[in-house]
Amino acid sequence: MKRIAVFTSGGDAPGMNAHIRAVERTAGKRGLEVIGIIGGYAGMIAGHFEVLDRIRTANILDRGGTVLKTSRCEEFMHPDGRTKAAEQLVKHGIDAVIACGGDGTFSGAHFLNAEHGVTIIGTPGTIDNDLSGTDYTIGYDTAINTATAAIDKIRDTADSHGRLFFIEVMGRHAGFIAMDVGVATGAEYVAVHETLTDIEVLYQRIIAQGLDSRTIVIVGEGDELGGAYELSRTMEERYGLASKVSILGHMQRGGSPTVRDRVLGARLGAAAVDALLEGYSNVMIGEIGGSITYVPLRETWENRKQVPQYLLELAHLLV
Repeated sequence: MKRIAVFTSGGDAPGMNAHIRAVERTAGKRGLEVIGIIGGYAGMIAGHFEVLDRIRTANILDRGGTVLKTSRCEEFMHPDGRTKAAEQLVKHGIDAVIACGGDGTFSGAHFLNAEHGVTIIGTPGTIDNDLSGTDYTIGYDTAINTATAAIDKIRDTADSHGRLFFIEVMGRHAGFIAMDVGVATGAEYVAVHETLTDIEVLYQRIIAQGLDSRTIVIVGEGDELGGAYELSRTMEERYGLASKVSILGHMQRGGSPTVRDRVLGARLGAAAVDALLEGYSNVMIGEIGGSITYVPLRETWENRKQVPQYLLELAHLLV
């Protein structure tokens, strides 16, 4: 093995740059050349490759997003697109690939390996924290701290005006962000897709606060009732309760990564290089209980990670 490639795909996540830097630094120490694929799978198909060195990866640790850019590539979802991508890897003399992303990225990586024999390792880069085989994903810690800081500011105006706020956070298929920030901000209710949202219980929580008191309700975007706007509309139509809605949106993906995400990104990047050299392929490198894990890519999305029961109970207990 002489030349490896690294790319980021799907939604960007703070800490991806620390990961890229660690791959370049570690590979260099192991005698490998590193190629950066620009723009995820779309860049792989188009042949947008560039050599990564110490200069290219310098001073990127504190930057959010990804210097390698990212994309969601419809073409790669089809066999013809994956064939084009594999041909580009051969053309550029790539012996192995490190793919940083979420379940969509890992699904593509799995099929690239299965159909074309590409040696590929996945690393978990997503703010949703929804991949099995790792305690935390790169970007999650920054996202929950960003969301918590924003909600703390919204609380100030909610307190001043005695208003009911529905605040929507990311996590279409997983409620990790919502549950953590709900507990951290003292929300009166947390609505996530893992549990059924009980409108009557929510109403009673709001009443218990007093109609002239501030009330914060955290809503995961995957809640089965349709998100913050739908919950707000339902409460007004059914109970006559006026409310304000804040959608935190993509701000949760941005910003300088926390120390925790920088260290996690760096550790998993270094471990991914060593895993390739040890002969691993078609697995995700994760971290559980402080130890590096090797999990088949398919298991990372088929065995959907569940929000811990203690968090659900804690959110209910602390209201």
